[in-house]
Amino acid sequence: MPTRIVERIAYERQGSGDAVLAIHGLGGSSNTWTALAGDDGPLARHALVRLDLPGSGRSMRAEGPLSIARLVEACVRVLAAAGEKRVHVLGHSLGTIVAQHLALAEPKLVRSLALFGPLPAPPEPARAAIRARGQKARTEGVAGMADIADALARASTSAETRAQRPTAVAFVRESLMRQDPDGYARTCDALADAQPADLSRVGCPVLLVTGDEDAVAPPAAVRAMGDRLQDARVEVLRGCGHWTPIEKPAECAALLRGFLARRM
Repeated sequence: MPTRIVERIAYERQGSGDAVLAIHGLGGSSNTWTALAGDDGPLARHALVRLDLPGSGRSMRAEGPLSIARLVEACVRVLAAAGEKRVHVLGHSLGTIVAQHLALAEPKLVRSLALFGPLPAPPEPARAAIRARGQKARTEGVAGMADIADALARASTSAETRAQRPTAVAFVRESLMRQDPDGYARTCDALADAQPADLSRVGCPVLLVTGDEDAVAPPAAVRAMGDRLQDARVEVLRGCGHWTPIEKPAECAALLRGFLARRM
């Protein structure tokens, strides 16, 4: 499908049916969702809109500071350009934070949330580390991104993934290495400054999926998120780290298919 550009933001639209917006995480792109977007995947009967957030992937250089509010605005602009007025929303990692704020800012737009590796905001001890990672990308450029990619490909995937699915680890590494260092740094700043949404005000159904080895979205924290939501289901995948749709695509596909089928 062709890549389209709206206000410097790259996005793709494919298929027909009830619309789904897919929002990737830090170091990701629209390709985070490729395994779920095939002809036999859970999104085959939907109009799928997947974007590269400002500062990420194929989107053009982002000028000025990035913030969660700016990323939410980018999603709204892309949906307007795609002609979609009511959507299910998928998010991964940082994308889950954007999705939560989108659901609060535009409740008539969002039908449901399916969040993979979800978190309301980074815990305080993680914020300094995220800022330091952004500074490394900013000052060291491509070489810094290579170091970041190597470290995160190891730390953010499960032992099972590293032992049995080397192509998944390679995908994570390549996704990170392909980021523009300055754009990645600005996205790190946005994540480090992120504030949690008021989950009690999210009125739509929510699916929360994490891995038993996800250090970013550990199962106990995700269950606590579910307790603050009005209508939430929590699923924990065994042998899975933080890159849920990449490490466990079949399991994520099955969960997403069932979740969306109940809302068609």
